[in-house]
Amino acid sequence: MLFGDIPYHLTHWPLTLKPDASFLPLPFLARDIDLQDYDGGVLRMRSRIPLGAVAPHLPGVLRSHAQHKAMRPWLLQRRAGDWVALKYGEAQRQIDAISQWLLAQDLSGRSVMVLSGNSLEHAVFEMAAMQSRLPYVPVTPAYSLLSGDHVKLRAMVDQINPAVLLVQNGCAFQRALNALALDRCIVLQVEDPVALPNSAIWSDVLQTQAQSLVQASIDAIRHDTIAKILFTSGSTGVPKAVPITQKMLCATMAMHAANVGRSDDTPDSVLLEWLPWSHVAGGTAIFNSVIEDGGTMYLDDGRPMPGEFEKTLRNLKEVSPTRFSSVPVGFTMLADALEADEELGQNFFRQLRRLTSSGAKLPESIYQRLQQQAVRHLGYRIPFVSSYGSTETCAAATTVHWPSERSGLVGLPQVGVELKLVPLQDTRYEVLVRGPSVMAGYLNRPELNQEAFDEEGYYRMGDAVTFVDRQNPFEGLAFAGRVAEEFKLQSGIFVRVGTLRVELINAAAPLVADAVITGADRLWVGALLWLNVKACQEQFGKLSHAELAKDPRVRAALAQSMRSHNAQHQASSMQIRRLLIMTNPASMDAGEVTDKGYVNQRAVLALRAQSVDALYADALDAAVIQVDKEGLSTEQER
Repeated sequence: MLFGDIPYHLTHWPLTLKPDASFLPLPFLARDIDLQDYDGGVLRMRSRIPLGAVAPHLPGVLRSHAQHKAMRPWLLQRRAGDWVALKYGEAQRQIDAISQWLLAQDLSGRSVMVLSGNSLEHAVFEMAAMQSRLPYVPVTPAYSLLSGDHVKLRAMVDQINPAVLLVQNGCAFQRALNALALDRCIVLQVEDPVALPNSAIWSDVLQTQAQSLVQASIDAIRHDTIAKILFTSGSTGVPKAVPITQKMLCATMAMHAANVGRSDDTPDSVLLEWLPWSHVAGGTAIFNSVIEDGGTMYLDDGRPMPGEFEKTLRNLKEVSPTRFSSVPVGFTMLADALEADEELGQNFFRQLRRLTSSGAKLPESIYQRLQQQAVRHLGYRIPFVSSYGSTETCAAATTVHWPSERSGLVGLPQVGVELKLVPLQDTRYEVLVRGPSVMAGYLNRPELNQEAFDEEGYYRMGDAVTFVDRQNPFEGLAFAGRVAEEFKLQSGIFVRVGTLRVELINAAAPLVADAVITGADRLWVGALLWLNVKACQEQFGKLSHAELAKDPRVRAALAQSMRSHNAQHQASSMQIRRLLIMTNPASMDAGEVTDKGYVNQRAVLALRAQSVDALYADALDAAVIQVDKEGLSTEQER
C-alpha cells in the first residue's frame, strides 16, 4: 500500500500554472522495463537495469561515514528549544559503547525492544543492537502511552520476549512498564528514571569502553543476520511480526540509490522528518536512506494535526530540506502556511529537490497549490515521487522515478524486484512481489506464510493495480484498490473504496479531511466524514468541531458537493446517498488510525457499526446528511 491506502486516478492534474513551468530537472533512473506475458493473462514485470552493489550490512555503511565525515551532523533534535546535533563521529563512539554493554550481557538469541518514539538515543540504540547482532524491535509509542488496557503491547512483548527494553522517559512510560512482565528484561531509561527491579540508566551505560568484542561482533554480521523485527499495523488482532535481514535493508538502500543519480553539485541530503521509526516508511525507507547518503536528518517534533503542525512550520523556517515527505493532511496544512508566509516559502524551497506524499492520495487541489508555490519560489514545478510497498517488502517494491502529472501512481518495479500481475476482472491485476527485499515469512506464523506466498514464492500484496497505458507500460502502474476493502452492493455491483474515497474528498475540498466509505451488502453507498476544521472555520466562522457538524451551512455545502459529484458519476458504485460527520476523532489505540496518520477503513467500519447503521436507518437521524436525489442514477433508484 503506498505505505497506506493510495487509490488510483488516471486523469491529468488541472494545472493553472505558467505554460512554461517545467519540472525541476533531476537525474532520474531511466525507465527500462521488461514485460512478459504468460498463460492465463499473467504478466511479469521487472527493470532491465541491474541492482547495484549491496552493502554487507547497515552498521558498516554508517561506520564508513563516521570515518570520512566525522564532524557532519547525522541527527539533530530539539532539546530545551535548541537543536542538539549528533555528529557521525560521536554517534559511532556512542554506538560502540552501547554495543559493548549489550555484548557484555550475553544476550545471544534474544532481541531488544524500543517503546518510545524517534530520538537521538533511539537511533544509537538501534545501530548498537545491529552491531551486537540482536534484532531490534521498535514499537509504536501509542501502544504504551495511549492504550487503556495495554493488551496489544503485552501480546507483542510476550511474542518477542525482549532482553532489553529502551524507553526515553521512565516516568512517561511507567504505566506501560507496570503492565508488562519484565522479570527477564533490563529496562534502559534515558531520562526521568523510575525504580524498577532490573534497570539501567542511559548516561551510565554510555560510559562503557568499547573493546574487541564490538569489532568481532561486527565481523560476524552476515546478509542473513536478522537486523530488525517490525510489526505490521493490522486492523484486528495482534500485529504480525516481520523479521528483516541485513540483506533486505541493504538491498533497499541500493534501490534507493539507483532512483536518482548524484553529481558533484548535488546538495548534501537534509531532511526534516516525523514519520515514526516503528513503521517501514520512516524507520526503513527514510532512516536508512539518510545513512546511505551520509546525510542529515532533523527530527521533527511536529505532527500533521491541529495544534502540532505549528511545530513543523517553526522547524521549516530554520531547516531547508532537500526532500520532504508527509501525508495529505500535512500537505494541506503546508499549502495554507506557504500561501500566508513568504519567509516560510523562501526557506522551504531554497534547496528542495523533491516531495513525497504517503498514506493516501494527495487531493488535486493541494497538489496544484503546492506547485504554484514551487514555481513562485523556484521557477520550476517540484517532482512528487511516490513508492509502493509494505512492511513485508522492506519499504518500496515499486517507485515513481520520473516527474509525473498523474496522481495515485505506484510506478514501476524497483531495480532487482519482479512483479507478478495476475488478472482480475476488467483491466485490473492483483500484485505479487519477489526480490531481495521481500521477507522470507512472518515470525512463528507458518499458517500465515502459506497464505502470504504463491507456489512460486511471490508475496501477495493484497492490492490491485492497472496500467496507465497498456500499450505503453513505461507510463507505469496505478493503484486500483485494496482488494480486501472492496465490497458489493445488494445489486452485486462492486464498490472500489479507494477510488471513491479520494473522489469524495476532492469533491468536498477543502471541507473534508478524511472519509470512510460504507455500503457493503446495502442498497447504496454512504460515507462517514471527518471535517477539515480549520478550513470550515475559515469559511463558516470560529465554531467548535461539534458546532460545525450541526451548522446548516456546513451540511448544505457538503450535500451540494455530493450532488455535484453524483452528477458527474452515473454509476451507482460511485454515487453517495447519505453522509454522517464524525465529531470524535479516529482512535489510534483502537486501530482506527495509524501513527502515520491514515485512517483504517476496516477498523472504523467495525468499531463504528452504530454510525453506519444510522446512515441506513428508515427513520433518518437528525445528524445524517441526506443528499438530494438529483443526480442519482436510475440504476441506484432501482
